[in-house]
Amino acid sequence: MALRKNSASPLTATFAAVRTNPPKKAPRWRSVLPPMTPKLATGLILIAAIVLFGVLGPVFLGNPRSIRDIGRTPPGGEFLLGTTQTGQDVLAQLAHATQGSLLIGLVVGVLALILSMIFGVIGSYVGGWLDESFSLFTNIMLVIPGLPLVIVISSYVEDKTIWVLAVVLAITSWAASARVLRSVTLSLRSRDYVAAARVSGEKSWRIIVVEILPNLIPVLASQFVLAIIAAILAEAGLSYLGLGASGTFTWGTMLFQAQNGFALTLGTWWWFVPPGILIAVLGGALSLVNFAIDEVVNPKLRTTTLRKDKKRLKKRLHTTTEGGVPV
Repeated sequence: MALRKNSASPLTATFAAVRTNPPKKAPRWRSVLPPMTPKLATGLILIAAIVLFGVLGPVFLGNPRSIRDIGRTPPGGEFLLGTTQTGQDVLAQLAHATQGSLLIGLVVGVLALILSMIFGVIGSYVGGWLDESFSLFTNIMLVIPGLPLVIVISSYVEDKTIWVLAVVLAITSWAASARVLRSVTLSLRSRDYVAAARVSGEKSWRIIVVEILPNLIPVLASQFVLAIIAAILAEAGLSYLGLGASGTFTWGTMLFQAQNGFALTLGTWWWFVPPGILIAVLGGALSLVNFAIDEVVNPKLRTTTLRKDKKRLKKRLHTTTEGGVPV
């Protein structure tokens, strides 16, 4: 009899412990967040490092416009990234340029997200002539090439501050996100809980805010990340063409100044390589975050991830119970 009592398998004991101590229910907002994966962790670490450099760098590295009578100096010694042909500190310029590019990306991402929500979410939920008008205008904005439109608008703007440039980029970059949000909202508005809220007499704005927007958080986050990437790349292209923000350092203006200073011809690689590397690193980091968000948004990717997690869990249970020692 004693042998029978002690012959319970470790797996049975583990399941019994799970039944007696049920896991706590996670908050509702946790269900829409992507799981912490190596891709997401790597992207967030890189983004945090660049943001810290852009926030703290300008505080400690001084004035990037200070001219010194030393000419072009390679990296080393007092100047870690060398100096330009006029003796300006490249590291100080890079810190201020990082701050400017991040600010443009953030402002454009927020403005483009607001515009896409107005034309994509509100229009598709209300329906009727409003949805048709918003959809027609969105299609027109999609047909017009974005970069030529930005170049034309920027060339006619006299005082191109960083805020004006952000508004111009936001006006030309919201249409694709609006189409995505419209298709998802049309699917959500036919759900039972939305119909029940509508029948119970809830106001339209409350249904949008309480019932629809929480289910759009992964899609909104994905579109926000894509808008930031597109804004930073577009700003770098405009500044390289001489149409960027005046009086402000960005990664694009650094490339433009390096081109005007014949940095490539003179071999001053430390002037144009660092901003190019930061553009590539930030774009890759944001892409990693976007891939992690896609695993929540895309059902196929979500199914694949769950299948891998189940296989990993079965393998772990088999490994831990093989020696008769439960977890």
